[in-house]
Amino acid sequence: MSSLMRAALRHAPSRRSRMPVRRNSREAGKCEAMFWRRTNRQDVRRIVLAARRYEIANKEAGRRNGPLGAVAIEVLELLANLVDYKSGRLEPSIDTMMNKLRRSRDAIVRALKALRSHGFIDWLRRYVPTDNEGAGPQVKQTSNAYRLILPAKGEAALGRYGEAPPPPEDHEQRVAAQVAILDEYRNSLDLDQLALFETGDNPLGRALARLGKFVQQRESARQTEPGSKIIPIGKE
Repeated sequence: MSSLMRAALRHAPSRRSRMPVRRNSREAGKCEAMFWRRTNRQDVRRIVLAARRYEIANKEAGRRNGPLGAVAIEVLELLANLVDYKSGRLEPSIDTMMNKLRRSRDAIVRALKALRSHGFIDWLRRYVPTDNEGAGPQVKQTSNAYRLILPAKGEAALGRYGEAPPPPEDHEQRVAAQVAILDEYRNSLDLDQLALFETGDNPLGRALARLGKFVQQRESARQTEPGSKIIPIGKE
């Protein structure tokens, strides 16, 4: 290669200079739809609790921290407080996390890497247009899109803490008593009233109520016909 060509290549703008973003970055606003997931407070708190239990269960004797570390737990708790439950949207910048937690950039970055490597979070790198005119970078790095995850090993660390609490000892007795009261009330209703009670005051319920009332009137008329014999219940 000639010296002239080498000089031209040295001074030519590289693709990296035109696209000063990290590898595998995606355009913000166009990559999150399949990444973010709707969640709720209970599921988010289970993830945080699982991470705490996982940290304790896997901490080696004599060491201050477990595989995640105290800062990682702080970061996870912060992310849990920032996530939008309806959309799963979660996109705080490193600076935001530094300011909220009063931790250094290196500490935040290490914590995020630990959480990701152990399966409690994932993220997408993103970029946004700069709206620059002419020469110069046309895009720039922006905050990551994050997603909270409950990994299998975290769920295993939860153990009984992840299960719903057992009902109180007298729970079954109360349920049985309520069922008996409800059955007694049902038995006291006429057929038309029973239809409305079971189905509700809606077109179907009202239709069944009319049918029940018709059946009751027909049975009443048959019992009052001349020559009919009414046999008391329980006697033959």
